[in-house]
Amino acid sequence: MSETNTISSITSFSLSEKAGVRLVVLGAGESGVGAAYLAQQQGYDVFVSDFGPIADHYKVQLQGWKIRFEENQHTEAEIFQAAEVIKSPGIPEKAPIVKALREKGISVISEIEFAGRYTHAKIVGITGSNGKTTTTSLTYHILKNAGLNVGLAGNIGKSFAYQVATEHFDYYVLELSSFMLDDMYQFKMHIAILLNITPDHLDRYNYQMENYVTSKFRITQNQTADDYFIYCADDAETLKYMTEHTFEAQLLPFSIQKELPLGAYLNGEEININTPKNHLQMTINKLALQGKHNIYNSMASGITAKILELRNDTVRESMGDFKNIAHRLEEVAVISGIKFINDSKATNVNSTWYALESMPGKVVLILGGVDKGNDYNELRDLVSKKVKAIVCLGKDNRRIHEAFSDEIDTIVDTRSVKDAVQAAYHLAKKGETVLLSPACASFDLFKNYEERGDQFKKAVMEL
Repeated sequence: MSETNTISSITSFSLSEKAGVRLVVLGAGESGVGAAYLAQQQGYDVFVSDFGPIADHYKVQLQGWKIRFEENQHTEAEIFQAAEVIKSPGIPEKAPIVKALREKGISVISEIEFAGRYTHAKIVGITGSNGKTTTTSLTYHILKNAGLNVGLAGNIGKSFAYQVATEHFDYYVLELSSFMLDDMYQFKMHIAILLNITPDHLDRYNYQMENYVTSKFRITQNQTADDYFIYCADDAETLKYMTEHTFEAQLLPFSIQKELPLGAYLNGEEININTPKNHLQMTINKLALQGKHNIYNSMASGITAKILELRNDTVRESMGDFKNIAHRLEEVAVISGIKFINDSKATNVNSTWYALESMPGKVVLILGGVDKGNDYNELRDLVSKKVKAIVCLGKDNRRIHEAFSDEIDTIVDTRSVKDAVQAAYHLAKKGETVLLSPACASFDLFKNYEERGDQFKKAVMEL
């Protein structure tokens, strides 16, 4: 895949030339603060601007590094002096300051793009609408267990820029959202993984699915014949795009529906992985991550491991002992024979579908929050088969009632995690599961999905 992009003028500056060159960072979260530190280390005149309040611990860091910053405003006189701007992924294109920068022709890039200029590490980049964090964490786990000098960054952990400034890794495994990919131009993945594409964040893409798909495929830009593109051969949106475009990288698909000569496929209960140089087989009942969606995730990680020629025993062992990340199908406790699972990271319908699909028995499902224009139709079949009751957790639950009242007799409204957990506990029976998998963003009642998940875990332990 090839794209024409403007090459930033700042990339050719030597360290002495950077002195006095203004670099502005918009947004002072993990990504922005890390970028500011790396920029200062590289000799730029750094200014950080956040339109909202900056968290105290980030302010302390910026003050300690003597980096100038502002909060609750954007001072255009400061910002428009920039030779280049690093934009945090949460800031949309329609933000007035971003529009103004575009009009002035000032280069706007992502933290990942900026940090990539200062590392020679090989990059494994992972994107997709669902499964990114799990696959990124599993891939990192395998590589680390194999003894590689590897870092974990992107949409997870410490910022990539901060790690580039403070560490010397040979490899990085990066979780990449579409928002990050949108502002990446010259950055190149040695191994690019695209797990799947389902409608999400369409408000950021003018409600055009093709814009979102194009954004996801930016993960393949700049790849050469020495690089690899790993993708799901069962994903309709992925295949549709690929029939209309060419790719320089070596293609390694994965599938649970058909046999493939290269990549990975499922043969009965066994995963078969074939790369040009290596082969691996593993039975799915030995995987730490169960469920159809996790077979896909494990295939993508396994292909990566074999590209890097890791030993089969190490790969099998790592896939068997991996512990999933917090808030993603995280088993919290079993109380009175009822299993409680925290899947607060499921902020869209497709994520909840995957969670329900992996549940073995009857489920009391906790749903709700900020509805991003959800189409609940794709959940209907699974809900009617597996869900005995729905507990709503949100300020406005009308659309959940409308979607499922014909399928489910019991739908309960709650406004706090404690009430939701109590209600679910009384509705569930021994051998059943209480699943928090909201299919919605958390901003109506919580700061983020982590706070929602943490409150859920606390409420369960207080039963």
